[in-house]
Amino acid sequence: MSERADLIRSSRFRAEREADWKRLGEIVERAETLGLSRLDFDDARDLVLLYRQATNSLSVAREISLDSAVATYLESLCARAYLVIYAPRASLAGLFSRFFTRSGPAAVRRSYRAILVAYLLLAAGAVAAYLLTQNDPNWFYAFVPGDLAGGRGPRASAEALEKMIYGEGDNQLGQLGAFAAYLFSHNTKVSLFAFALGVVFCVPSVLLILYNGAVLGAFVEIHAAKGLGVDFFGWLSIHGVTELSAVAIATAGGLSLGYAMLFPGRRTRGAALRHAGRDAVKLAIVAALMLIAAGLLEGFGRQLVTDFWARIAIGWGIGLLWLAWFALAGRNAAPAQSPNLAVAH
Repeated sequence: MSERADLIRSSRFRAEREADWKRLGEIVERAETLGLSRLDFDDARDLVLLYRQATNSLSVAREISLDSAVATYLESLCARAYLVIYAPRASLAGLFSRFFTRSGPAAVRRSYRAILVAYLLLAAGAVAAYLLTQNDPNWFYAFVPGDLAGGRGPRASAEALEKMIYGEGDNQLGQLGAFAAYLFSHNTKVSLFAFALGVVFCVPSVLLILYNGAVLGAFVEIHAAKGLGVDFFGWLSIHGVTELSAVAIATAGGLSLGYAMLFPGRRTRGAALRHAGRDAVKLAIVAALMLIAAGLLEGFGRQLVTDFWARIAIGWGIGLLWLAWFALAGRNAAPAQSPNLAVAH
């Protein structure tokens, strides 16, 4: 008898309110399809009123243990209506604008410790390779693959290296462009893997950026040994300031993920990883943008601009523009907790 009474009560409860639920469902579906701004005045007014009535109905249905199908239907309907009414909305243009004016630079600032560690690792690899190659030139071949060397090496003459730097003749410009493209491809791969593999407790990211520094240090040594260190510095500056900074920033994102795995603090490792990932993903996007800019500098600027001081001015001038963007953009935004390498959770 009790079950029959419950069924009658459930049917009556649904019959009295079902028309309003259907009306709310239609409005929600229209808002999901066309957007909330496309609703007319009556629909917008009824949406809020019917949503409140539906939440009250859901509360009653749970309280008096009505048919579970009714409660499930109302839970789904109320959840959809809630998202339509309260969920934040942003256009694609708004997302891009917020990233460039606030969230991207802010993520870089919050992660400055991890970025500094990445730069120090890059420098350590370069210094170690420089000293080893200086002591024994054969170390150059241990650090630099044959394809990347592109004819450069301890046995190359000063004249040959200088021609490579300043691109004398059309053929040399072609060789220079091929080497530049290979170097860019190499650094892009290092950036990608340093970010993606950082989650493995930082180890792959550390090894990759040390290796990238070693390649740089070996190249610096063979040019410096021939009295072309300053010339090589100018040749590298026009694109290297941006490109190597992108490698460091991508590596910092990987280090942040690895640090969260190593030291999750009071969070679970999954929660710590999600928290660190908020800024790490932004660092990866910033690094990708910088690599695109470096590719343009590499493809055009370095071959078209052969004057030493012009190369220095372009490379380091653009570097200062990146620094200004990171340091100044979005300064008035509300601060967020840093998930970077040096913060314990």
